[in-house]
Amino acid sequence: MPHISAAAALQICMLLSALPAQYFISQWYGTDSAQRIQKTERLIIACGSSFTKSYLSVDAWADRLKLWLLKTRQGEGSKTERGKVVNAVEEEGGNWYFGEKKIKSADNEAKTHSYFSESTHVRSPKPESVQFSVGQVIVHKIFGYSGVIVGWDVKAEAPEEWLQHKYPPAKQDVKDTPHYRILINKANGFGKSTTYIPEEEITIIMGLEVHHPDIKAYFSGYDGSKYIMQPWLKKIYPHD
Repeated sequence: MPHISAAAALQICMLLSALPAQYFISQWYGTDSAQRIQKTERLIIACGSSFTKSYLSVDAWADRLKLWLLKTRQGEGSKTERGKVVNAVEEEGGNWYFGEKKIKSADNEAKTHSYFSESTHVRSPKPESVQFSVGQVIVHKIFGYSGVIVGWDVKAEAPEEWLQHKYPPAKQDVKDTPHYRILINKANGFGKSTTYIPEEEITIIMGLEVHHPDIKAYFSGYDGSKYIMQPWLKKIYPHD
């Protein structure tokens, strides 16, 4: 079958439409042949002008592009909102990986400082069970995000409600393993956020800098292998 270009196809369509147009005019405008020819010419010119404005105009295509972009953004906005809902459900429900649940009772709020590696008691001596150190950069084995360790506990120090949500009965033993507080790398797209996770979920990586709004509050710099702790943090973790 011979290849037909778009221009040739357009010309064929216009020619094929000419006969029905003439028939229509003859039925609705029962005048002599000269008037029919004049009306036909006007109709063809009008159709051609409409076609030109609709399909051969740069402005028309620009308007179509703007409309398409608007619809695309609206669609992405809907996905973003759905994503926010999913993240909120995960944070309040079973996963608990990005950010800690706020403790609502007054009694628990008074104890919040001792949860999630935020206690200021000196970690000395450092137990052999704690494999990693403050200042090391980590990558989450499952989710792939990176971050830097800013604290650790020998075992999970968190409200019981938090532990019940995070660890199902089959993983209760994980509560008694070292846990680390992480500043999540802003480059991963999670924004200003922290997480509190067990040792088994992370691995150490070198040569990767972490971007986070609070990083200078914890560290004075990065030496290529780990972050250098600020003096106040070094007092809490003297052996890291």
